[in-house]
Amino acid sequence: MAPLRKWLFAGLLVVLPVAITAWVIQWIVGTLDQTLLILPVAWHPDRVFGIHIPGLGVVLALGILLLVGAITSNFIGRRLLAWSDRVMNRIPVVRSIYSGVKQVSDTLFSETGNAFRTAVLVQWPRPDVWTIGFVTGTPGGDVANHLPGDFLSVYVPTTPNPTGGYFVMLRKSDCIELRMSVDEALRYVISMGVVVPTAPADLPTVK
Repeated sequence: MAPLRKWLFAGLLVVLPVAITAWVIQWIVGTLDQTLLILPVAWHPDRVFGIHIPGLGVVLALGILLLVGAITSNFIGRRLLAWSDRVMNRIPVVRSIYSGVKQVSDTLFSETGNAFRTAVLVQWPRPDVWTIGFVTGTPGGDVANHLPGDFLSVYVPTTPNPTGGYFVMLRKSDCIELRMSVDEALRYVISMGVVVPTAPADLPTVK
């Protein structure tokens, strides 16, 4: 039984990453293929070619993103974007959703944004228990008036699903900036500490 168990786990180590990767890619492609629904029915690839071609929605979605990005990168595009923002912000209910989503997307994807640019080591959920968090900014609004000193807004992800987590405000002095990329830190969190990032060459390795 010992050799069978060994072979079983060896097979899982090979098949599981491939299967999960294939499933995620299939889900992404299937979701983006829904972009084809914005085309007139007569232009759908199923009608034109008579067969379903997976991945065309991905190409169309990328094309739309590139086109919108190119348009909004010039003066006229920025004016149109500002006008559309004003229109969306005047529609009841819609404006609260739109403004919130836009602020988050601007913070996360803007080249000048600082969100999720730095991984830090923090004590959570109690002293002497350490975990990895990601700096999302600094406290603002009335919250900042009640926090004396320098504080950071930190997102502490859960393991192994980093899309869930906790938003906490910690003293800057209590946050240790890590010399690793956000991707490395995320892999470290998702793998539950199994995938250890490589230590910088100029830092001693802790044994």
